[in-house]
Amino acid sequence: MNTLSVKGMDTVKELYKNRSQRVIQLKKEGYPIFGYLCLYPPIEMLTALDIVPYRILGDMKEPITKADTYLPTVVCPFLRSVLDLGLKAKYEFLDGIVTAHICDVGSSMSSIWNYAIKTPFSYHLDTPHTTHETALEQAKGQMQSFKKALEKYTGKKITNQSLKKAITLHNQQRMLVRRLYELKKHDPPLVTGVETLMIIKVLQSLPVNEGNTLLTAVIQEIEERAIPPEKKSARLLVWGSIIDSTPLLDMIEGLDANIVIDDTCVGSRAFFQDVPLTPNLIDGLAKHYLADIKCPRTFNARDYYAKSRQWGTELQERFGYLGDYAKKWNINGVVLESVRYCDTHGYEVPGIKDYFSEIGLPTIYLEHDYTEGALAQLRTRMQGFLEIIN
Repeated sequence: MNTLSVKGMDTVKELYKNRSQRVIQLKKEGYPIFGYLCLYPPIEMLTALDIVPYRILGDMKEPITKADTYLPTVVCPFLRSVLDLGLKAKYEFLDGIVTAHICDVGSSMSSIWNYAIKTPFSYHLDTPHTTHETALEQAKGQMQSFKKALEKYTGKKITNQSLKKAITLHNQQRMLVRRLYELKKHDPPLVTGVETLMIIKVLQSLPVNEGNTLLTAVIQEIEERAIPPEKKSARLLVWGSIIDSTPLLDMIEGLDANIVIDDTCVGSRAFFQDVPLTPNLIDGLAKHYLADIKCPRTFNARDYYAKSRQWGTELQERFGYLGDYAKKWNINGVVLESVRYCDTHGYEVPGIKDYFSEIGLPTIYLEHDYTEGALAQLRTRMQGFLEIIN
């Protein structure tokens, strides 16, 4: 494999503008490229077979013109954008696609994609939505079946050694991302929210070893900057659904605000817990992808039923990790974000607002239709919110 030329943030910015350029080059070299939707497919299994995992995302700038044939306009605009790009052959370089039961619409994407686009390999993981022991066993079974399907398609075996090596490489990336977020604890943060999103999006577009090399160079470059980002009055936590391009964060940081921590699915959510190296590696993968990723699509039933069923206790159990983020990154305001029609995140907002109210942090809820045109009115609301904080 010809390696990526490493130049730090300049390379990140180049790949952010055209994130498929590297995997298209790798495909020409003979490497299979598998797209994965959301965070729940275990990409370590792909890496173990020398398959390049590539995160499938939408495009806020691209008008949706073809997906309406298959999905109504009153469902998630992000998923409609993903399907639209597929129908326009923007993902024709993919050799395979792996989806999971992220929500009802997300679950339907697999069958629609198979019918309309016909990528050579396709697999859908029916990921459970609770963390009961029976759900964990179901998740293990799902991963065993996925492993067999990959082995049948490639004609190669995922050995314990190759899977352990892949998990170790991805855990190294998770550790490096956590190092990147440590730099945001400074006041002012040494890296902006916009830069962070660009870095994570690029990492999810590269083979893990190349991503690790690039991220190491980026961290060193950031640590050695002569001029850090501008210090601003608000230190914000951003929680929410998909934010896969920079305009929303650019709008927020264009005001008197630094985004110092996030809990989003193109942000910290995939990286703040390692996959444990258990004797049976599938056990560790199942635990990580079912219980460790903090997404509202999964209800942590074990924690809830182990405690009192009082509302305040439930809020602490479900959202206490966000309180830890608030303390460690010294935030003074919270932005709750969701794309329109994302019931998974939208239904979570009242509980999170109550939780942050209990710990004395102001919140603002921003819902948008996954277009840049929606940002003008959001900017006015953000200005008012920042005036209250400051």
